[in-house]
Amino acid sequence: MAKLAVLKYPDERLRTVAEPIAQVDEALRTTIDDMFETMYESQGVGLAATQVDVHKRLFVADCSEDQNEPLVFINPEITESEGDFTNEEGCLSFPGVYAKVERASKVTVSALDKHGERFSKTAEGLLAICIQHEIDHLNGKLFVDYLSPLKRERIRKKLEKEQRLREKMVDA
Repeated sequence: MAKLAVLKYPDERLRTVAEPIAQVDEALRTTIDDMFETMYESQGVGLAATQVDVHKRLFVADCSEDQNEPLVFINPEITESEGDFTNEEGCLSFPGVYAKVERASKVTVSALDKHGERFSKTAEGLLAICIQHEIDHLNGKLFVDYLSPLKRERIRKKLEKEQRLREKMVDA
């Protein structure tokens, strides 16, 4: 397994709409394993393939406290959603940034698992938020898109400044 580089906002590749996966094979399973390693090492609860510059409809998640309930979603589609829930969200592509986002409180998703088997899962709470957040990534949408233009601009400027500081430290 290998830790992958996570794209950081405002990298335009985060806006790429992911392509459906035609075949679940060993190469894809290796990518899945690498994504889990990356997510766990980064202390995230979800990671979309788009965030690691793989533009396929795939995300991994583990919202359990002990990080021992790994879930794989290949070609996911939300088939049902209900309720409203506002919660503070963060994102591995937006280090240190959190914002309140309104989402459905309950979703049902249909997807393929790591072995290419179709399944359906109904989720509430953190997992429901995570599923919606990661599917947004696959559609080229980011959680800051739910914020006002002013808040979005502040976040962009903050992250660009942090990037410039990191680059200065590397050059020094």
